[in-house]
Amino acid sequence: MWLALAFLSAALLGLYDVSKKQALKDNAVIPVLFLNTLFSSLIFLPFILLSATTGVLDDTIVHVPVCGWDVHRYIIVKSFIVLGSWLFGYFGMKHLPITIVGPINATRPVMVLLGALLIFGERLNGYQWVGVLLAMVSFLLLSRSGKREGIDFRHNRWIYFVVLSSVLGAVSALYDKFLMQRFDSMVVQSWFTIYQFFIMGVVLLVLWYPHRKQSTPFRWSWAIPLISVFLTVADFAYFTALSQQDSLISVVSMVRRGSVVVSFLCGALLFREKNLRSKALDLLLVLLGMLFLYLGSR
Repeated sequence: MWLALAFLSAALLGLYDVSKKQALKDNAVIPVLFLNTLFSSLIFLPFILLSATTGVLDDTIVHVPVCGWDVHRYIIVKSFIVLGSWLFGYFGMKHLPITIVGPINATRPVMVLLGALLIFGERLNGYQWVGVLLAMVSFLLLSRSGKREGIDFRHNRWIYFVVLSSVLGAVSALYDKFLMQRFDSMVVQSWFTIYQFFIMGVVLLVLWYPHRKQSTPFRWSWAIPLISVFLTVADFAYFTALSQQDSLISVVSMVRRGSVVVSFLCGALLFREKNLRSKALDLLLVLLGMLFLYLGSR
């Protein structure tokens, strides 16, 4: 069951990336991210209130148990980690082709494995090492494809933004497994969304609003609420998968990166991006690397 949920999450994450790319086109990043956290919070707020004040949601998958500071402090940490990943990722997505960003993000399972190696003392087997090496080769080939579009991986700050986003995303994935083994998945997902809204409110008022006239203007797009919808359902499937006792974070993380297939196809069909043949080879190596990660984690 958890593997099916991981695949569902992957498909929805691909649509989330496409909505994000569309919403960020010629648009201000911070207000878009703020509205994303607002709409996501509005989705979860009824579940929090109904669970706290009535018994309507008792014994359902959307019930949010009431918890104290001993739980919320861990969730606040996750909120900062995820927001850091999103801020770097949103800026990178705005300035780079989605067919470049997607494959870079798809290397995140490799970072998760290396994190498990360094932090938890896990050992990689032969299949997993092959997966890591394929991911590294695909990244080098992707940098070659990027040069054809004037994107120098070594000197382009947006590439570093996407890489930092992926690193923080890998940290979040490792932390998620820790959280899901201890706390209810709805508590984590609903409250970290609420905390993100307040954090982004401060970021909006301090960093963007005073300088809004000197930066890219904000414009409304119907792709903005779609970001929240696709992400909320994708994360719900993801957290539900991780909460199951037999789930493997390395496999779940790998499957979720399959979202790159959806975003890549949409980049080709909707955004008419360039150099698709060479990028498709890079993507194939990423997917092959994920296959070896899967075989090594069975």
